Amino acid sequence: MVYPRKIYPELYSHAQTNLVTVLTGMRRTGKTTLIQQLLADLPNKNSIYLDLQRPDNRELFEQKNYDTIRETFIARGILPDLPMIVALDEMQLAPESPSAIKYLSDHHKIKFIVTGSSSYYLKNLFSESLSGRKKLFELFPLDFGEYLTFKEVQHSPLDWREGQFNNLEYNRLSSYYEDYIRFGGFPQVVLAQSEAEKRDILSDIMSSYVNIDIRSLADFSDERNLYALAKLLAGRVGNRVEYSNLSRLIGLSRPTVTNYVQFFEKTYLIRTIGVYTRSIDREIVKSRKLYFCDTGLANTLSDLSSGAQFENTLFNQLARIRQVQYFALKSGQEIDFVLNDDFAIEAKETPLEADLSYLKRIAATAGVTNVRLVGRRESPKFKNYAWAGSII
Repeated sequence: MVYPRKIYPELYSHAQTNLVTVLTGMRRTGKTTLIQQLLADLPNKNSIYLDLQRPDNRELFEQKNYDTIRETFIARGILPDLPMIVALDEMQLAPESPSAIKYLSDHHKIKFIVTGSSSYYLKNLFSESLSGRKKLFELFPLDFGEYLTFKEVQHSPLDWREGQFNNLEYNRLSSYYEDYIRFGGFPQVVLAQSEAEKRDILSDIMSSYVNIDIRSLADFSDERNLYALAKLLAGRVGNRVEYSNLSRLIGLSRPTVTNYVQFFEKTYLIRTIGVYTRSIDREIVKSRKLYFCDTGLANTLSDLSSGAQFENTLFNQLARIRQVQYFALKSGQEIDFVLNDDFAIEAKETPLEADLSYLKRIAATAGVTNVRLVGRRESPKFKNYAWAGSII
Protein backbone atom coordinates (compact mmCIF):
# COMPACT_ATOMS: atom_id res chain seq x y z
CA MET A 1 0.00 0.00 0.00
CA VAL A 2 1.21 3.50 -0.85
CA TYR A 3 0.61 6.02 1.94
CA PRO A 4 0.22 9.72 1.06
CA ARG A 5 2.99 12.21 1.77
CA LYS A 6 2.24 15.87 2.46
CA ILE A 7 4.57 16.99 -0.33
CA TYR A 8 2.75 14.94 -2.96
CA PRO A 9 -0.02 17.35 -4.12
CA GLU A 10 2.49 20.11 -4.93
CA LEU A 11 4.87 17.60 -6.50
CA TYR A 12 2.06 16.15 -8.64
CA SER A 13 0.99 19.62 -9.77
CA HIS A 14 4.52 20.54 -10.84
CA ALA A 15 5.01 17.20 -12.59
CA GLN A 16 2.35 18.29 -15.05
CA THR A 17 4.33 21.36 -16.13
CA ASN A 18 7.06 21.48 -18.78
CA LEU A 19 9.73 22.36 -16.22
CA VAL A 20 12.14 19.80 -14.77
CA THR A 21 10.83 18.44 -11.46
CA VAL A 22 13.68 17.74 -9.01
CA LEU A 23 13.10 15.74 -5.82
CA THR A 24 16.02 15.64 -3.40
CA GLY A 25 16.50 14.25 0.09
CA MET A 26 18.43 11.72 2.10
CA ARG A 27 18.59 8.10 1.01
CA ARG A 28 15.54 5.97 1.97
CA THR A 29 13.16 8.87 2.64
CA GLY A 30 10.83 7.62 -0.11
CA LYS A 31 11.94 9.49 -3.25
CA THR A 32 11.74 6.43 -5.51
CA THR A 33 8.28 5.55 -4.22
CA LEU A 34 7.05 9.08 -4.92
CA ILE A 35 8.29 9.29 -8.50
CA GLN A 36 6.90 5.85 -9.29
CA GLN A 37 3.60 7.01 -7.79
CA LEU A 38 3.77 10.12 -10.01
CA LEU A 39 4.26 7.99 -13.13
CA ALA A 40 1.26 5.85 -12.12
CA ASP A 41 -0.99 8.86 -11.38
CA LEU A 42 -0.09 11.24 -14.22
CA PRO A 43 -2.58 11.18 -17.14
CA ASN A 44 0.28 10.89 -19.64
CA LYS A 45 1.36 7.23 -19.60
CA ASN A 46 4.04 7.67 -22.27
CA SER A 47 6.79 7.46 -19.67
CA ILE A 48 9.93 5.58 -18.68
CA TYR A 49 11.69 5.10 -15.31
CA LEU A 50 15.50 4.79 -15.24
CA ASP A 51 17.41 3.82 -12.10
CA LEU A 52 20.86 5.40 -12.45
CA GLN A 53 22.34 3.02 -9.93
CA ARG A 54 22.39 0.62 -12.91
CA PRO A 55 25.59 1.04 -14.97
CA ASP A 56 23.79 0.59 -18.30
CA ASN A 57 21.46 3.49 -17.49
CA ARG A 58 24.37 5.70 -16.46
CA GLU A 59 26.23 4.91 -19.67
CA LEU A 60 23.26 6.21 -21.64
CA PHE A 61 24.04 9.77 -20.51
CA GLU A 62 27.74 9.53 -21.32
CA GLN A 63 26.93 9.74 -25.03
CA LYS A 64 27.85 12.98 -26.77
CA ASN A 65 25.00 12.74 -29.29
CA TYR A 66 21.93 13.57 -27.20
CA ASP A 67 19.54 12.59 -29.97
CA THR A 68 20.84 9.05 -29.56
CA ILE A 69 19.59 9.14 -25.95
CA ARG A 70 16.10 9.96 -27.22
CA GLU A 71 16.32 7.08 -29.68
CA THR A 72 17.20 4.78 -26.79
CA PHE A 73 14.09 5.94 -24.92
CA ILE A 74 12.04 5.01 -28.00
CA ALA A 75 13.77 1.64 -28.30
CA ARG A 76 12.81 0.95 -24.69
CA GLY A 77 9.13 1.46 -25.43
CA ILE A 78 8.36 5.18 -25.23
CA LEU A 79 6.23 6.47 -28.16
CA PRO A 80 7.97 9.12 -30.32
CA ASP A 81 4.83 10.94 -31.49
CA LEU A 82 3.42 11.67 -28.02
CA PRO A 83 4.74 13.89 -25.18
CA MET A 84 7.40 11.97 -23.25
CA ILE A 85 8.00 11.75 -19.50
CA VAL A 86 11.39 10.46 -18.30
CA ALA A 87 12.05 9.76 -14.61
CA LEU A 88 15.71 9.55 -13.53
CA ASP A 89 16.42 8.15 -10.07
CA GLU A 90 19.65 9.12 -8.21
CA MET A 91 20.86 11.38 -11.00
CA GLN A 92 23.95 12.53 -9.06
CA LEU A 93 25.43 9.22 -10.23
CA ALA A 94 25.32 10.50 -13.84
CA PRO A 95 27.15 13.87 -13.70
CA GLU A 96 26.85 14.34 -17.48
CA SER A 97 23.06 14.19 -17.41
CA PRO A 98 22.09 17.87 -16.82
CA SER A 99 23.30 19.06 -20.24
CA ALA A 100 21.49 16.14 -21.88
CA ILE A 101 18.33 16.97 -19.93
CA LYS A 102 18.55 20.60 -21.05
CA TYR A 103 18.97 19.64 -24.70
CA LEU A 104 16.19 17.03 -24.73
CA SER A 105 13.85 19.30 -22.79
CA ASP A 106 14.49 22.27 -25.09
CA HIS A 107 14.56 20.48 -28.45
CA HIS A 108 12.20 17.56 -27.94
CA LYS A 109 9.95 18.89 -25.14
CA ILE A 110 10.66 15.85 -22.97
CA LYS A 111 9.42 16.21 -19.40
CA PHE A 112 12.01 15.10 -16.81
CA ILE A 113 11.35 14.09 -13.21
CA VAL A 114 14.62 13.48 -11.36
CA THR A 115 15.76 12.55 -7.85
CA GLY A 116 19.04 12.86 -5.97
CA SER A 117 20.52 12.57 -2.48
CA SER A 118 22.31 15.90 -2.17
CA SER A 119 20.77 19.37 -2.28
CA TYR A 120 24.19 20.98 -2.82
CA TYR A 121 25.12 18.66 -5.65
CA LEU A 122 21.85 19.02 -7.51
CA LYS A 123 21.61 22.79 -7.04
CA ASN A 124 25.13 23.25 -8.37
CA LEU A 125 24.75 20.64 -11.08
CA PHE A 126 21.69 22.45 -12.36
CA SER A 127 22.79 26.01 -11.62
CA GLU A 128 23.84 26.87 -15.18
CA SER A 129 22.46 24.21 -17.49
CA LEU A 130 18.90 24.34 -16.14
CA SER A 131 18.67 27.80 -14.63
CA GLY A 132 15.01 28.83 -14.61
CA ARG A 133 13.90 25.47 -16.02
CA LYS A 134 13.47 23.48 -12.82
CA LYS A 135 11.90 23.42 -9.37
CA LEU A 136 13.55 21.64 -6.46
CA PHE A 137 11.50 19.81 -3.82
CA GLU A 138 13.05 18.45 -0.61
CA LEU A 139 11.82 15.21 0.97
CA PHE A 140 12.54 14.49 4.63
CA PRO A 141 11.74 11.53 6.88
CA LEU A 142 8.09 11.35 7.96
CA ASP A 143 6.78 14.03 10.29
CA PHE A 144 4.60 12.78 13.13
CA GLY A 145 1.37 13.28 11.19
CA GLU A 146 2.74 11.20 8.31
CA TYR A 147 3.99 8.63 10.82
CA LEU A 148 0.43 8.23 12.12
CA THR A 149 -0.84 7.92 8.54
CA PHE A 150 1.65 5.11 7.87
CA LYS A 151 0.50 3.45 11.10
CA GLU A 152 -3.12 3.89 9.93
CA VAL A 153 -3.98 5.81 13.09
CA GLN A 154 -6.72 8.42 12.83
CA HIS A 155 -5.57 11.97 13.59
CA SER A 156 -6.39 15.56 12.80
CA PRO A 157 -4.45 18.84 13.12
CA LEU A 158 -4.82 20.63 16.46
CA ASP A 159 -3.95 24.21 17.38
CA TRP A 160 -0.94 23.48 19.56
CA ARG A 161 0.05 27.15 19.83
CA GLU A 162 -2.54 27.92 22.50
CA GLY A 163 -4.78 26.27 25.06
CA GLN A 164 -4.20 23.64 27.72
CA PHE A 165 -2.49 20.27 27.60
CA ASN A 166 -4.70 17.84 25.64
CA ASN A 167 -5.08 14.84 27.92
CA LEU A 168 -7.31 12.85 25.55
CA GLU A 169 -4.91 13.02 22.60
CA TYR A 170 -1.97 12.31 24.87
CA ASN A 171 -3.55 9.13 26.22
CA ARG A 172 -4.51 7.99 22.72
CA LEU A 173 -1.27 8.75 20.88
CA SER A 174 1.59 8.97 23.40
CA SER A 175 2.82 5.40 22.80
CA TYR A 176 3.13 6.20 19.07
CA TYR A 177 4.98 9.42 19.80
CA GLU A 178 7.43 7.60 22.06
CA ASP A 179 8.15 5.14 19.25
CA TYR A 180 8.61 8.07 16.87
CA ILE A 181 11.09 9.72 19.24
CA ARG A 182 13.11 6.54 19.63
CA PHE A 183 13.22 5.25 16.05
CA GLY A 184 12.47 8.31 13.91
CA GLY A 185 10.55 8.67 10.67
CA PHE A 186 12.22 6.75 7.85
CA PRO A 187 9.28 5.01 6.12
CA GLN A 188 10.77 1.50 6.21
CA VAL A 189 11.60 1.91 9.89
CA VAL A 190 8.07 3.08 10.72
CA LEU A 191 6.55 0.09 8.93
CA ALA A 192 8.96 -2.46 10.46
CA GLN A 193 7.26 -4.83 12.89
CA SER A 194 9.96 -5.37 15.52
CA GLU A 195 12.50 -3.20 17.30
CA ALA A 196 15.31 -5.44 16.05
CA GLU A 197 14.17 -4.91 12.46
CA LYS A 198 13.97 -1.14 13.01
CA ARG A 199 17.53 -1.07 14.35
CA ASP A 200 18.79 -3.18 11.44
CA ILE A 201 17.21 -0.84 8.87
CA LEU A 202 18.65 2.24 10.57
CA SER A 203 22.11 0.65 10.61
CA ASP A 204 21.73 -0.18 6.93
CA ILE A 205 20.69 3.40 6.09
CA MET A 206 23.79 4.74 7.82
CA SER A 207 25.98 2.15 6.12
CA SER A 208 24.55 3.08 2.71
CA TYR A 209 25.16 6.75 3.44
CA VAL A 210 28.83 6.08 4.20
CA ASN A 211 29.51 3.51 1.47
CA ILE A 212 27.43 5.01 -1.37
CA ASP A 213 26.65 8.69 -0.81
CA ILE A 214 30.03 9.71 0.58
CA ARG A 215 31.90 7.81 -2.13
CA SER A 216 29.75 9.13 -4.98
CA LEU A 217 29.33 12.73 -3.83
CA ALA A 218 32.61 13.68 -2.18
CA ASP A 219 36.34 13.38 -2.65
CA PHE A 220 37.17 12.46 0.93
CA SER A 221 40.10 10.10 1.40
CA ASP A 222 39.16 8.59 4.76
CA GLU A 223 35.57 7.47 5.28
CA ARG A 224 36.43 6.20 8.75
CA ASN A 225 37.10 9.76 9.92
CA LEU A 226 33.78 10.88 8.47
CA TYR A 227 31.95 8.13 10.31
CA ALA A 228 33.80 8.90 13.53
CA LEU A 229 32.84 12.57 13.21
CA ALA A 230 29.19 11.64 12.56
CA LYS A 231 29.19 9.62 15.80
CA LEU A 232 30.80 12.53 17.65
CA LEU A 233 28.18 14.96 16.32
CA ALA A 234 25.31 12.64 17.26
CA GLY A 235 26.42 12.89 20.87
CA ARG A 236 26.19 16.68 20.63
CA VAL A 237 22.60 17.02 19.40
CA GLY A 238 21.13 20.31 20.58
CA ASN A 239 24.54 21.83 21.28
CA ARG A 240 26.54 24.47 19.48
CA VAL A 241 28.98 23.39 16.81
CA GLU A 242 32.45 24.15 18.16
CA TYR A 243 34.83 23.36 15.30
CA SER A 244 38.04 23.81 17.28
CA ASN A 245 36.85 21.43 19.97
CA LEU A 246 35.73 18.85 17.39
CA SER A 247 39.06 19.17 15.63
CA ARG A 248 40.94 18.44 18.84
CA LEU A 249 38.76 15.48 19.78
CA ILE A 250 38.92 13.74 16.41
CA GLY A 251 42.47 14.66 15.46
CA LEU A 252 41.68 16.46 12.20
CA SER A 253 42.37 20.03 11.13
CA ARG A 254 39.70 22.63 11.73
CA PRO A 255 39.17 23.27 7.98
CA THR A 256 38.73 19.52 7.40
CA VAL A 257 36.15 19.22 10.18
CA THR A 258 34.34 22.28 8.79
CA ASN A 259 34.22 20.70 5.32
CA TYR A 260 32.91 17.42 6.73
CA VAL A 261 30.16 19.13 8.74
CA GLN A 262 29.11 21.15 5.69
CA PHE A 263 28.99 17.95 3.64
CA PHE A 264 26.78 16.28 6.27
CA GLU A 265 24.37 19.19 6.08
CA LYS A 266 24.30 19.29 2.27
CA THR A 267 23.49 15.58 2.18
CA TYR A 268 20.70 15.87 4.79
CA LEU A 269 22.37 13.98 7.64
CA ILE A 270 22.30 17.01 9.93
CA ARG A 271 20.82 20.49 10.15
CA THR A 272 22.36 23.53 11.85
CA ILE A 273 20.41 26.58 12.96
CA GLY A 274 21.55 30.13 13.61
CA VAL A 275 20.95 32.59 16.40
CA TYR A 276 17.83 34.75 16.42
CA THR A 277 18.62 38.45 16.73
CA ARG A 278 17.15 41.74 15.58
CA SER A 279 20.40 43.63 15.98
CA ILE A 280 24.12 43.07 16.37
CA ASP A 281 24.67 42.67 20.11
CA ARG A 282 27.84 41.65 21.88
CA GLU A 283 25.80 39.45 24.25
CA ILE A 284 24.47 37.26 21.45
CA VAL A 285 26.26 33.95 20.90
CA LYS A 286 27.13 33.45 17.23
CA SER A 287 27.65 29.64 17.06
CA ARG A 288 25.14 27.46 15.22
CA LYS A 289 23.29 24.63 16.97
CA LEU A 290 23.28 21.10 15.61
CA TYR A 291 20.45 18.63 15.02
CA PHE A 292 20.15 15.37 13.10
CA CYS A 293 17.63 14.94 10.28
CA ASP A 294 16.23 11.88 12.05
CA THR A 295 16.37 10.98 15.73
CA GLY A 296 16.40 7.25 15.03
CA LEU A 297 19.54 7.70 12.94
CA ALA A 298 21.18 9.78 15.67
CA ASN A 299 20.31 7.05 18.20
CA THR A 300 22.06 4.54 15.96
CA LEU A 301 25.27 6.56 16.11
CA SER A 302 25.21 7.54 19.78
CA ASP A 303 23.40 6.76 23.01
CA LEU A 304 21.35 9.94 23.16
CA SER A 305 19.90 11.08 26.46
CA SER A 306 16.13 11.18 26.79
CA GLY A 307 16.16 14.98 26.68
CA ALA A 308 18.35 15.10 23.56
CA GLN A 309 16.08 12.62 21.76
CA PHE A 310 13.05 14.77 22.54
CA GLU A 311 14.69 18.07 21.57
CA ASN A 312 15.94 16.65 18.27
CA THR A 313 12.50 15.24 17.45
CA LEU A 314 10.76 18.50 18.29
CA PHE A 315 13.24 20.45 16.17
CA ASN A 316 12.40 18.32 13.13
CA GLN A 317 8.68 18.78 13.77
CA LEU A 318 9.07 22.57 13.92
CA ALA A 319 11.44 22.72 10.94
CA ARG A 320 8.64 21.37 8.71
CA ILE A 321 6.49 24.36 9.69
CA ARG A 322 8.70 27.44 9.27
CA GLN A 323 12.20 28.78 9.85
CA VAL A 324 13.74 27.72 13.17
CA GLN A 325 16.45 29.59 15.11
CA TYR A 326 17.53 29.69 18.73
CA PHE A 327 18.33 32.48 21.19
CA ALA A 328 21.18 32.48 23.70
CA LEU A 329 23.20 34.86 25.83
CA LYS A 330 26.74 34.34 27.04
CA SER A 331 25.32 34.12 30.54
CA GLY A 332 23.90 30.72 29.57
CA GLN A 333 20.28 31.83 29.35
CA GLU A 334 18.69 30.35 26.26
CA ILE A 335 15.49 29.74 24.32
CA ASP A 336 15.50 26.36 22.58
CA PHE A 337 13.68 27.50 19.43
CA VAL A 338 12.41 30.70 17.86
CA LEU A 339 9.89 29.84 15.15
CA ASN A 340 9.52 32.24 12.21
CA ASP A 341 11.02 35.18 14.17
CA ASP A 342 7.97 35.60 16.41
CA PHE A 343 7.36 32.47 18.50
CA ALA A 344 9.61 31.39 21.40
CA ILE A 345 9.41 27.67 22.18
CA GLU A 346 11.00 25.76 25.03
CA ALA A 347 11.21 21.95 25.03
CA LYS A 348 10.64 20.30 28.41
CA GLU A 349 10.05 16.61 28.99
CA THR A 350 7.75 17.39 31.96
CA PRO A 351 6.97 21.13 31.98
CA LEU A 352 6.49 23.14 35.16
CA GLU A 353 5.04 26.58 35.83
CA ALA A 354 8.54 27.88 36.59
CA ASP A 355 9.60 26.89 33.07
CA LEU A 356 6.90 29.13 31.60
CA SER A 357 7.95 32.07 33.76
CA TYR A 358 11.55 31.61 32.67
CA LEU A 359 10.57 31.39 29.01
CA LYS A 360 8.50 34.59 29.18
CA ARG A 361 11.38 36.45 30.85
CA ILE A 362 14.01 35.39 28.28
CA ALA A 363 11.59 35.93 25.39
CA ALA A 364 11.09 39.52 26.56
CA THR A 365 14.88 39.98 26.47
CA ALA A 366 14.93 38.58 22.92
CA GLY A 367 12.05 40.80 21.84
CA VAL A 368 9.75 37.87 21.06
CA THR A 369 6.12 38.32 22.11
CA ASN A 370 4.59 34.87 21.62
CA VAL A 371 5.75 31.99 23.82
CA ARG A 372 4.86 28.32 24.22
CA LEU A 373 6.12 25.47 26.35
CA VAL A 374 6.09 22.12 24.55
CA GLY A 375 6.22 18.97 26.64
CA ARG A 376 6.84 15.29 26.08
CA ARG A 377 4.92 13.93 29.05
CA GLU A 378 1.94 14.85 31.20
CA SER A 379 2.77 17.16 34.08
CA PRO A 380 1.01 16.24 37.36
CA LYS A 381 -0.39 19.69 38.13
CA PHE A 382 0.68 22.15 35.43
CA LYS A 383 -1.41 22.22 32.19
CA ASN A 384 -0.49 25.44 30.38
CA TYR A 385 1.61 23.86 27.63
CA ALA A 386 1.29 21.90 24.39
CA TRP A 387 1.94 18.19 24.08
CA ALA A 388 4.59 17.70 21.38
CA GLY A 389 2.59 14.93 19.73
CA SER A 390 -0.08 17.47 18.77
CA ILE A 391 2.37 19.12 16.32
CA ILE A 392 1.40 17.14 13.22
